Amino acid sequence: MLSIKNWDNNTWISSRKYIKSFNNFLVKQKKLTKRSKILDIGCGRGKIIGSLSSKLKLVNKPIGLDIEKHKDFDKRISFKKTNAIKYLTNNKKKFDLILIKQTIHFFNLREIMKILRFSHDSLEAGGVILILTLDTKNNEIPTFFLMKQKLNHSFKRDNLIWKKLLQLNINKNITKFNFKVNVKKNTYLKMIKQRYISTLLKFNSLQISKGINEINLKYKKNILFNDKLKCIIFKKV
Repeated sequence: MLSIKNWDNNTWISSRKYIKSFNNFLVKQKKLTKRSKILDIGCGRGKIIGSLSSKLKLVNKPIGLDIEKHKDFDKRISFKKTNAIKYLTNNKKKFDLILIKQTIHFFNLREIMKILRFSHDSLEAGGVILILTLDTKNNEIPTFFLMKQKLNHSFKRDNLIWKKLLQLNINKNITKFNFKVNVKKNTYLKMIKQRYISTLLKFNSLQISKGINEINLKYKKNILFNDKLKCIIFKKV
């Protein structure tokens, strides 16, 4: 599985404003208390659920899973460097919230079905699974030509995954999360160079360099756009 090291590292995703906005979104989808138990699949540095832990004064540390262990992972979470299927197969704990944010596309359809089955079995009654992925309609992420092509290609697979999720015979609800991004162009160029999104991982250095030049010419000093995510919520009744 490909690993993204910089998605939540010095990007708008790691900003206090984004984290606060996203955590407000989470507590609107599921009523949580200080005794709530939370699992984040593909947690990155764990800043989101770490902040949520402080906000709710959680008695139990939220658990974060990722295949990449960052030196600066949030100490407010219980981090486990492991594959989601491996963890869930052996899991005996029950959770009130299982979060899968912008990581579901790293798995094939068979793996996704396993993850959902195991995740559903790992929920408390009334617990929820939140799966968030990029909104493929009118997506506003700033791109260069090759990046746009690659992103559109990946959206075809994302739409197939989404269609399969909607077909599942599980209590579900659909919602969206939008965040207004205001990022300095120089900061965004560094993010491109660091391959902050999976779309960029297989580009070579020359393609990244040309892309940076294209973005530099295309945008002004500040880049404004909406980061749009669609969310499907599965509830255990």
